[in-house]
Amino acid sequence: MTTMLKFLGLDRPFLLLARRLLYIWVRTRVLPQDLAALGLDPAKPVCYVMQRRFFSNLLLLGRETEQLGMPPSLAPLDAGKLRARRSFFFLNRAEPWFGRRKAPGVSPLLTSLVRAARGHSEFEVQLVPVNILWGRSPDKESSIWQLLFSDDWAPRGSLSQFFTILLHGRNTLLRFGQPMSLQELVSDTEDEERAIRKVSRVLRVHFRQQREMAIGPDLSHRRTQVEGLLEAPSVRAAIELEAGQGGAGAVVKAQDKARAYALEIAADYSYPVVRVLDRFLTWLWTRLYDGVEVGHIEALTSVAADHEIIYVPCHRSHIDYLLLSYIVFKQGLMVPHIAAGANLDLPVVGGILRRGGAFFLRRSFKGNQLYAAVFNEYLHMMIAKGFPIEYFVEGGRSRTGRLLQPKAGMLSMTVQSYLRDSTKPIVFLPVYIGYEKLFEGRSYVGELMGKPKKKESLFDLVLALKELKKNFGKVHVNFGEPIRLAEVLSAAHPGWRSEPAFNDERPAWFSQSIEALMRRIADGLNSAAVANPVSLASLALLATPRHALDAEQLARQLDGYKRLLTIAPYTARTRVTELDGAAMVAYVERLKLVQRHPHALGDVIHLYPEEAVLLTYNRNNVLHCVALPALIACLFARNTTLSREQLGRLARTVYPFLRAELFLRWCDEELDSALDHYLAALCELGWLASHGREGVYHAPALNSDEYAQLSLFGEAVRPTLLRYFITLAVLTQQGPGKMTPQQLEGVCHLLAQRLSLLREFNAPEFFDRAIFRTFIQTLKERGLASTDEQDRLVFDGKLRDASAEARFVLPPDVRQSVLHLTRLEPATMAQALARLAEKSKG
Repeated sequence: MTTMLKFLGLDRPFLLLARRLLYIWVRTRVLPQDLAALGLDPAKPVCYVMQRRFFSNLLLLGRETEQLGMPPSLAPLDAGKLRARRSFFFLNRAEPWFGRRKAPGVSPLLTSLVRAARGHSEFEVQLVPVNILWGRSPDKESSIWQLLFSDDWAPRGSLSQFFTILLHGRNTLLRFGQPMSLQELVSDTEDEERAIRKVSRVLRVHFRQQREMAIGPDLSHRRTQVEGLLEAPSVRAAIELEAGQGGAGAVVKAQDKARAYALEIAADYSYPVVRVLDRFLTWLWTRLYDGVEVGHIEALTSVAADHEIIYVPCHRSHIDYLLLSYIVFKQGLMVPHIAAGANLDLPVVGGILRRGGAFFLRRSFKGNQLYAAVFNEYLHMMIAKGFPIEYFVEGGRSRTGRLLQPKAGMLSMTVQSYLRDSTKPIVFLPVYIGYEKLFEGRSYVGELMGKPKKKESLFDLVLALKELKKNFGKVHVNFGEPIRLAEVLSAAHPGWRSEPAFNDERPAWFSQSIEALMRRIADGLNSAAVANPVSLASLALLATPRHALDAEQLARQLDGYKRLLTIAPYTARTRVTELDGAAMVAYVERLKLVQRHPHALGDVIHLYPEEAVLLTYNRNNVLHCVALPALIACLFARNTTLSREQLGRLARTVYPFLRAELFLRWCDEELDSALDHYLAALCELGWLASHGREGVYHAPALNSDEYAQLSLFGEAVRPTLLRYFITLAVLTQQGPGKMTPQQLEGVCHLLAQRLSLLREFNAPEFFDRAIFRTFIQTLKERGLASTDEQDRLVFDGKLRDASAEARFVLPPDVRQSVLHLTRLEPATMAQALARLAEKSKG
């Protein structure tokens, strides 16, 4: 260190030369990218703190502070009555090249700063912690070179540091921490020694948290993890149950089976593989996409230091988990361990994913107690050690673009593990991922049309490489509001911390907590949606009979959608494209999603026939953002004048079903406030007017552009309302006690499919069985229908009244067509039910 100070004071040219030589090899990434977020006070002196005492760290910090225009770390510190030759100090000593470790000591500059600050309230210095990571590999016994020279938790000497720079210098991370007020740290301490210990302790905690964020907790070898799992009491009990009365041989056999399960499940994280994947994915994104836009990243960085993060993204594509891990890694954080389906554990590919942090689970392990015990214990080990984890609460990829009903399985296991060991708080972080063109779009359409889901294979992966020649637009990733698990549990059961542990018998408050958690995650995902040019253009063009609009009219319609989502956004986290209407039209043309047909009276924009079905997916990505105002528009397109009371009554009839299908965020008590909010926005757009009698609203003149825009906007929800009417029409025509919920679902699916072929846009998402299933379930939950002893649906006049409300939202010809289609003869109904039963058995 003495030599280092000589360089600083007496031989600055040598220092600059050493730094220049270092940067021939080293490449540094600095976080945060927006240094204004640090909130440094320019009026107060700054002193930088580094954890490990290395000359290379000093050279790095000196260069970066100069390049970024920050107070230079190599300049003298002028803090009023205290002056020092440098503006930095190290918290720890360096390890010697050889021999015994030196005893820890306290930096003389830290001692001087504390001494000056105690008892002098006017003395202030901003301490800025600086975390420097030369490569980010956990301490893992898979390679002698990795073990010796990766940046890990173990102390490192100067020789190790030299080789670490050689091996990892091109992947160096420098993160500036939030400035700490020295005065606040020492103001309440009784003596100087205690004040120094307090400042050192606060800094050590900060560095430990930052290191854990970047490289994760200490890892043991995978085989050690597996053997540890087998010794867990729950797994040992499951092994004994599996062995039964078979004696020692049966126990050994059950142990081998449990070990095989553990190896089948466990990740095998490898930092070198992660680095290779980072470079590969950087190349892949530039080939596939025009860019990856990330929003509200502060939601991640604000909780990463002191919380365990459970990432819960929406699931649209196999690209999802690669993309999210890539973004997290680029933020200087450890990539999450990802729960992946066992179907992805393919030869070669499975091994790469496993080393990238994936752990595998079977689609279902109901009835296999040994597998369940091993998996539960593995998940608990990950949570107890503080690893970030990622899983998809929808259970599978959405084939329609809508959010799927969250599944309770992984959430329940996570919460139960937290209750078993809640030393570190957990946050669930919803992440919306939206694609302008979907990689798997055509296979989704085939599955919705009835084709069986194709099993993943290595051959299919090779064939998919041809897709690299196509342009898939941009990807939009938006982080939602973090959900703190402790708050969810306290809302359901304030005394949860004092409750005894439970295993199989779960108390009622636990189930209530899971339900509330699923609802909040769904709300969080929808709230973080991104209205991109493709989704808005799809919303407009798919609402037209021939999927075509005048180019200028389309631009105006898109401007209207953008303005509505700006005036009355779905939530504050919802993001909207910055392009105007004309630029959006040009953008989707460039992606070859629409075609321009020149015409003397004005160009016409229409969808390519082969793209129209695929674009229903993009429309559905943002349908929830406009569902409520579109319902208002749909009502006024059929009824040019409505009182606020009439509007509220009609909306309350339909809204519960819209909310259940699209996971809308307003509860019944909040609906009136939301309606007033959107009515005001539609009036500001000129699509509605309120004048004359108080509380009465009017649609624009029928021949006006505003009415055309309002009417087209309302068409966005008409297919949804039409599905509801089909279900109600079948029920009311067949009568109570005639059909089970499963039979009604199947018949409605067939009728919607037929209607789609006869007069609607033939998109398979229109007759998706899951949507009818949700509607029927909501009918039962709202008390409009119930089941008798034979599990047949029964209902009263309230359901018939709800069906009659269709006259306010659907044109007469459409209602007549549905009523005619659903008026099935007994023989036809029996034939349809027999066909459904046969298909169910198959």
